[in-house]
Amino acid sequence: MSYLHIYQEAQPQKATFQSEEASIIAEKLAEVGVRFEQWQATQVLAKEATEADIINAYSQDIERLKAQGGYQTVDVVALQKGNPNAPAMREKFLFEHTHSEDEVRFFVAGYGLFCLHIADKVYQVFCQQGDLISVPDHTPHWFDMGSDPEFTAIRLFNNTEGWVAQETGSSIAKQFPLLD
Repeated sequence: MSYLHIYQEAQPQKATFQSEEASIIAEKLAEVGVRFEQWQATQVLAKEATEADIINAYSQDIERLKAQGGYQTVDVVALQKGNPNAPAMREKFLFEHTHSEDEVRFFVAGYGLFCLHIADKVYQVFCQQGDLISVPDHTPHWFDMGSDPEFTAIRLFNNTEGWVAQETGSSIAKQFPLLD
């Protein structure tokens, strides 16, 4: 089940707000400019589905998002349990960073934890299959996929370079709970 935990920046071990209710999660995140939706991830895809298969299965939703946000590039990121490169991939996202564009993810399968540092709060959003999250440009955040990740997510970008992060230099990401 998806959830939202909100922490005060100075109290990383005690959430001041928690909810597993999708409408409340969406409402709380909308207050800080973050889009959260739950879609029906009902497309049956084989484990060996290609990036093209996945994009084709969700083409109507992708085209709607592209029209709404001006996104130019779409790709799929997928990781299977037991991947020997998982620890290195996990580290790639576990530092606070920003992007010059929105970070848009739709979870086709699996799960991940987005941690957003907004003002004096940290919003931890556990996303799973069927969840769409759009983190606005220049919002400090980090992402945890867990120690043995398994997920497939569609990513949309405003630029053709794809995922480009600017490190904030803050060590805040090391202070908050991770998936495991």
